[in-house]
Amino acid sequence: MKSPDPIAATVAKIASTFSLHRVALTLGGEPTYVPIEPLGSEWSITALGPTKLRYAYAFADALIAQTLPHALAIYSPGKQYPGEPNPRWAINLLWRRDDTPIIEHPPAGRPAGALARMKSALLSALKLKVKWLRASDPLDPERAVWVLPLDHNGKRFTSADWKLGAKFDLLRADGPAGLRLPLAAVPAGISRRALTLEERDGQLHVFLPPLLQPAFIDLVNRLATAAKKASCALPVLSGYVPSDDAEIWMRVGITADPGVLEINLPPCATWTDYDRWMRDLERAAEAAGLRSFKKSLNDEKGTGGGNHLLFGGPSIEQNALFTHPRWITSILRYWQHHPSLAYIFTGQYVGPSSQAPRPDESASNLYDLELAYQFLAQLPPGDHRGLLSETLRHLHTDSSGNTHRSEISFDKFWNVAFDGGCRGLIEFRAVESLPRADWMSAIALLWHALAAHLLARPFDEPLIEHGDALHDRYFLPAHLWADFAVILRDLKKGGFPLPERIFRDIAAWRFPEMLAHRDDTATLTIRAAHEGWPLLCEQPLEGGSTSRFVDTSIERIEFLASPDFAKNCILHVNGRRLDLVPFTGGKFGTGLRYRRTALYPSLHPGMPPQMPLVVTISRGKKITAYQLLDSSRTFEPIAHPAPPTKKSAPCKKLNPTLLTCDLRLP
Repeated sequence: MKSPDPIAATVAKIASTFSLHRVALTLGGEPTYVPIEPLGSEWSITALGPTKLRYAYAFADALIAQTLPHALAIYSPGKQYPGEPNPRWAINLLWRRDDTPIIEHPPAGRPAGALARMKSALLSALKLKVKWLRASDPLDPERAVWVLPLDHNGKRFTSADWKLGAKFDLLRADGPAGLRLPLAAVPAGISRRALTLEERDGQLHVFLPPLLQPAFIDLVNRLATAAKKASCALPVLSGYVPSDDAEIWMRVGITADPGVLEINLPPCATWTDYDRWMRDLERAAEAAGLRSFKKSLNDEKGTGGGNHLLFGGPSIEQNALFTHPRWITSILRYWQHHPSLAYIFTGQYVGPSSQAPRPDESASNLYDLELAYQFLAQLPPGDHRGLLSETLRHLHTDSSGNTHRSEISFDKFWNVAFDGGCRGLIEFRAVESLPRADWMSAIALLWHALAAHLLARPFDEPLIEHGDALHDRYFLPAHLWADFAVILRDLKKGGFPLPERIFRDIAAWRFPEMLAHRDDTATLTIRAAHEGWPLLCEQPLEGGSTSRFVDTSIERIEFLASPDFAKNCILHVNGRRLDLVPFTGGKFGTGLRYRRTALYPSLHPGMPPQMPLVVTISRGKKITAYQLLDSSRTFEPIAHPAPPTKKSAPCKKLNPTLLTCDLRLP
């Protein structure tokens, strides 16, 4: 007899729990991808670069070919951030919810000379008897750009006289012509909306003016009609995408973010929908030459751009988070009790200077957090979106007060201070992109199961003062897993069992094994551990700007040994004795911090790197040794090891309550 599928049972239990409490909770995601060979600053620190848009279109084309046959790809202007010369962009894929095409019969083919025919055919399709304006591109004077002032009055398309003459210059900036129009020169009181048509790299490109949804759909269909009449393919679309006022379409965004391509998924009504998306994205990424992790030598890590998860509602009117403050505080309390939720699934950057610091790592103190959570949990029935936002977003920040950079961020919940802040979303940012779609789906299922569990069984335990253990004990893989095992037990007891194996695989990947030593029953495993890299002071950069660097010179590893090893073996690192102490699960172990590099700038510049790292194991007269070289992430055997000095000084701890020694201490 076939055993029941625990995932299917948990998915069903989640659905029944939400139904019982009359709650609909959507799952959103922002997975990130990089090329197989990510070269240049656009795949490390900057949002824009020479190849990123090409990869974005390849990703869009693969999704359309494999999953979204009726989707339209539209290049859209995005946000402009301080210090960045140009706005970022997004490729938006739009398709109807009922899976019918937005454009009934998209044309195909690209014969030469299509630009002139397209100009004439489009005027005919729009039923306009006006002339195109010609714009000259100062960055490419030989290329013609045609401009059609275009608006919609609710009944038909109209065109205005801009009074700029038959020819004018575009602005000297990067991007599509539609973003470079000299709109300030258009006389006051005249509509500044316009459509532009240009040819680049052998393709026609059209920039659509900002329109309401019905007029937008009408325009793209008239474009298709004109293209068919001109015997050419539908031009590459760019421009402003209207909001989905009629709730008729879905959207996926492929956006430029520092170092990565970020995919903004539509809200998923169920985890099954989310899982399907992750598998679809994995296939499309492979076809586009992208993947959800970076690899160098024998080292694999996440993209660095995250894979944030979002809780929300089917609509603003149906958002149960607004009316269930105790549910929200239960989630916040449970996450605070379990550091593994912040540290197992995140990237390399953890702690106060990371992109997702916990509330107890930021400027907030437990007194104010406890006071706020108690107050919110006691609110009477009703819609409390504004009060929830104003209470929590000031507490869930990084140390500078940034509401976005928080493990659990409320800057998109109900923040009326900026565009896009009133979406009813709680964003979990301590989640990294992983090399497998089923791993990323498993984390989303864990989050969904915890949300259902905490809705059915509110968690009101007082917040924990973790103290030094937060950045000591919980930076070590063995103790993180012990904490995570408690979470799995809680879920199983609540009726939401999850398979342990997949999470063990994720943890093993996140904290890779660097050494596995075995001598009969005496075993020693060394794994990479977390290290909280500190933020340095401002540094002047070329051009007069400043930046703040993170000191990545320090690394931490975990030693985990069997009782036989602890009893019969003596351990030295770089000639200094390393003592093991009782650990979780009946094992013995310790953590060790050491200086791997001395890049400028960094803390403690007078302390030299401590590489290679040499681990010596003495068992009676038997000596075994391994070394970790600068170029490696694993310990290699030393053929003829020297015995350690009998009077070697031990590795020290900054204070005796810590589990981690620091090789830098004299």
